Amino acid sequence: MSSAATDQLLSERERDLLRWRSRRGLVENDLFIERFFTTYGSQLTQRHAAGLSALMELSDNDLMDLFLRRKEPEGDLDTAEVHEVLAMVRKPL
Repeated sequence: MSSAATDQLLSERERDLLRWRSRRGLVENDLFIERFFTTYGSQLTQRHAAGLSALMELSDNDLMDLFLRRKEPEGDLDTAEVHEVLAMVRKPL
């Protein structure tokens, strides 16, 4: 995927689908994700969607560890897209 394609904003439908797919079983994760969409929803790009989708493959506990900075991304998760999304999620209000 080219840089221009990854910087393309998500359509409203794509954003809504990503938000729906990002629902979690652990309410604490849902709170982080809800704040992320509330703050950045209209600015999300294909790049952000790729990073968030990769994070959603994790178990709830592993995801919470990343959100709370108890761990940092490793292996296949150690990508610029994942780091960018984590920085957005972790940003204090």
